[in-house]
Amino acid sequence: MTAPQPRPTVPVPTPESAPTLTSAPEVFAGVDIGGTTTQVVLCTPELDVVDGHEVPTPAAEGGTAMVGAALDALRLLLARVPARLRAVGVGAAGLVDARAGRVLVASDSFHAWAGFEVTATMEAALGVPVFLDNDVNAFLRGEVARGAVADERHVLGMTLGTGVGGALWLDGALYDGPHGAAGETGHIPGFGDLPCTCGGRGHLETLASGRSITARYAERTGLDRSARAVAEAAGRGDPEALAVYEAAGAAVARAILITAGMLDVTTFVIGGGVSGAWALLEPSIRAALTAEPPVSGHPLRVVRAGLGTAAVAVGAASRARTEFREPRPPFRSLSEGINSATFKSG
Repeated sequence: MTAPQPRPTVPVPTPESAPTLTSAPEVFAGVDIGGTTTQVVLCTPELDVVDGHEVPTPAAEGGTAMVGAALDALRLLLARVPARLRAVGVGAAGLVDARAGRVLVASDSFHAWAGFEVTATMEAALGVPVFLDNDVNAFLRGEVARGAVADERHVLGMTLGTGVGGALWLDGALYDGPHGAAGETGHIPGFGDLPCTCGGRGHLETLASGRSITARYAERTGLDRSARAVAEAAGRGDPEALAVYEAAGAAVARAILITAGMLDVTTFVIGGGVSGAWALLEPSIRAALTAEPPVSGHPLRVVRAGLGTAAVAVGAASRARTEFREPRPPFRSLSEGINSATFKSG
C-alpha cells in the first residue's frame, strides 16, 4: 500500500484574499447539507473555491427551513463575491433519488426531510438548474475532481463518520447502481455479530464508525467517550483505545479487500471525522493489506481524503458543472432570483 501523503484542507478564502472577479464571471455553487451544519461554496468553472460559508442546519425544523438556510448562506456569498450563478449541486445526508431530486430516507435526527423535493424547491427559488446527490457520492466526486485521488478512473470512497458510507467511481464516472445503493460498504455483513443501527448485524459500521468506536471503548472500559476522546486516549498509549482503533482499521482493510476482489478497484480514499485519527487507523490498514494482499497481485493505494470538510460541497459543485444546462426560465440578475424566494420556518 502506498504511504499516504498529507494534503491540506482546501482553504476557503476570506473576501480580502479571494480572487478579484470582474464582468460577473460564472460560478457553480456546492451545498453540503449535514445533520449539524450546512456548508456552501462558490467555485469557478475550474472548481477553485472562491468563497464559502457555513451555517447550522435547522434539521428539527423541516426541509423548507433546511433549504432556506442553504439559500441564505448562498445569498451571503453572492453579496460578497458578485458573480453569475450557473448551477447548484447539493450533497444531502440520507438516501436520495438523484434523478428525481428528492430525499427518500433520512435518519430520525431530521424532521420532514424524507420525501422533500430538494431540486424542485431550489430551482423554483433560483431559476438555475439544481442537482442532488447523496453526501458520500458528492464526497467522492470532490476527491476525484480536486482531492487526493484527482483524475483517477476507478476509486472506492469511504466516509467514516457517525456512520460509514461508501461510493464507487468506475471508468471515470460515479456508479450508483440500479437502485442507488452501489458502494455502500458500511452495511456489508461479515464483520462479527454486533447489532448495527440499520437493524442488521455484523456490518462494517459496527466497528469503524464514530458511534461504534464510542460503543466498543465503553464495552472495554465502562467509560462513555467520544471517538475523538478515544483517539486522544490512544495517543497517550491507552491500550484499550489502541485496540479499538486497530480493530476499526483492520475492518476497513477487509472492506477494501472485498472491493478489490469483486471489482478490481485498487485506489481507495477515506474521509469523514474518524479519518482525523489517520495515524491510528493507517498502521492497522497497512498491516492487514500486507498480511492478505489482493488476489490480483496489484498494489492497493489507500489515502486519506485531501479536501477535508470541503469535499462534499466541492463535489456537489463538480456535478453541477458537469451537468450544467442554460437556466430556464432566465432572470435578469442573480440577486433578483434569490431574493424572490421566501421560506417559512418549520
